[in-house]
Amino acid sequence: MRTIKAILMILAMSFATDNVAAQSNVTSFGREEYITVEKNIKLHVTDLGQGKPVVLIHGWPLSDAMYEYQYQFLVDKGYRVIGITLRGFGKSDKPYGAYNYDVYAQDIKAVLDQLDIKDATLGGFSMGGAISIHYLAKYNSARVSKLALFGAAAPVWTKRNDYNFGFTKEAVNDLIALSKVNRPQLLENFGKIFGASETALPTGIANWLGGINIEASPYATTQSLIALRDTDLRSELSKINTPTAIFHGTKDIICEFALAEQIQKGIKNSYIVKFENSGHGLFFEELEKFNTELLAFLQK
Repeated sequence: MRTIKAILMILAMSFATDNVAAQSNVTSFGREEYITVEKNIKLHVTDLGQGKPVVLIHGWPLSDAMYEYQYQFLVDKGYRVIGITLRGFGKSDKPYGAYNYDVYAQDIKAVLDQLDIKDATLGGFSMGGAISIHYLAKYNSARVSKLALFGAAAPVWTKRNDYNFGFTKEAVNDLIALSKVNRPQLLENFGKIFGASETALPTGIANWLGGINIEASPYATTQSLIALRDTDLRSELSKINTPTAIFHGTKDIICEFALAEQIQKGIKNSYIVKFENSGHGLFFEELEKFNTELLAFLQK
């Protein structure tokens, strides 16, 4: 028969084990899914894994959910990956107010500051790539040591008198007008040119991305098109001194490949990775190559 002393020792050991487990659970589940960046404005954040941080910014009009197949890959490779959904999109708050690169960059900085992120690789897709460039230029690469651009809508998304790349302003004006009267049609039209061909993305993936797009605020969708039309980042490229990888599909219709070449000319320490079989959806069209090349850049 066990003595009282022995029973007390067993109970003490059991309590200690439970306490460690409880602390472990706090560590595992203590990260916030929503971060307040301004009074009454919270952004949705996916924050997974342990290790050196990789911060990912989505494109128009997606959300951080677009990086589903990068999250799991990077976590398995030993990285902490943080996806930020910009205000107006996905599960983030959708307030009335300004939607432009300045506001988005401020929000990114607020998240990185609150999470105390250091020495991160910042990656941005399409409009998110342009915003990432603006963030580094505006804040002198604060908390960021590398930049990765994926089909970036930069340095300028629309043609100028001295810049013959991208869409015409008139074409974008038509998109803006359509967004105000038939947003589902606008998204359907973009879906048809998102890949290297209309059938480049499997139906399930295309429907998944379409579901993410429709979550966006109609107002933010329109205002972001205006920002894409009007923002010129050419003068900011020379301010970026971090190593930069430029991933771009050679069959991209939404952001033509020439944009990648213009970015490389402006950022000194940069290189291009061509995705020969991809349109704008390179992160899924050539998923294995995308993830492998991103990992190689992170390990440099």
